[in-house]
Amino acid sequence: MASTLGACHFCLMIFLPYSQIINLFNEARWRMFQRKISTKDVQFLEEYFFYFARLQPRYKTEFLNKLKDILTRKRIIPRGDMRQVSPELELLIGATITMVTFGWNSLRLNHFHTILVYPDEYYSQINQTYHRGEVNPKYGLIILSLKPFLEGFIDPTDGINLGIHEVAHALKLAHFIHTDEEREFSPKAWETYKKWVPDEMKKIRLGLPTVFRERGGVDEHEFFAVVVETFFEKSQEFKAYNPKFYQTMVYLLKQDPLVLLS
Repeated sequence: MASTLGACHFCLMIFLPYSQIINLFNEARWRMFQRKISTKDVQFLEEYFFYFARLQPRYKTEFLNKLKDILTRKRIIPRGDMRQVSPELELLIGATITMVTFGWNSLRLNHFHTILVYPDEYYSQINQTYHRGEVNPKYGLIILSLKPFLEGFIDPTDGINLGIHEVAHALKLAHFIHTDEEREFSPKAWETYKKWVPDEMKKIRLGLPTVFRERGGVDEHEFFAVVVETFFEKSQEFKAYNPKFYQTMVYLLKQDPLVLLS
């Protein structure tokens, strides 16, 4: 009877969407092999991850619990000439995902189950060009190149952070994926955000004064990623530039760095 039941469960899995099968495996792995966060890990984050270092003490336990969950669920795999992904690099990648999604209690970007890390810029067979990072929703991948990823932590206030940028792309794409059993943006917050996009992109393209870097003028996908970078790394400047747009992002991402950070 037990073996028959197991076979039936296997048969049912054949008819599930690929993303749901991945979620089931990740859930099983999460229950059996939870990632631990050591005192050494916490000390590393305090020293090298700006958001966590400045996070008010009452929120740090919540951050670490979410980080532990994310690191348990995600596979972080070296590519190219990289032989392994160090525990410190895992922490920085996991903490970046945790930061961007910190406003949601249960959001883990489940659809994007695997992060590939190249040592530097890599050639993408999909786009036939060199990339620093990209997101592949078809295969549930976030792809990063190590050198520019680490460069994003040198100055945590310049609004340029590859990790935040690619996670923002994943978050936006996840909003339109309805098989991951997660809910990202509220419809009202998303519609409010969209109203700001045309005028702000026009400013970038015309070279008018703006808080957003030039990359945001490429298209609406790049604009969103740049806005999220700015939201986390240049919060005060963003709010001073356009308080209403900043508040729109607070509602959209369900957090305010100017409140959470001390």
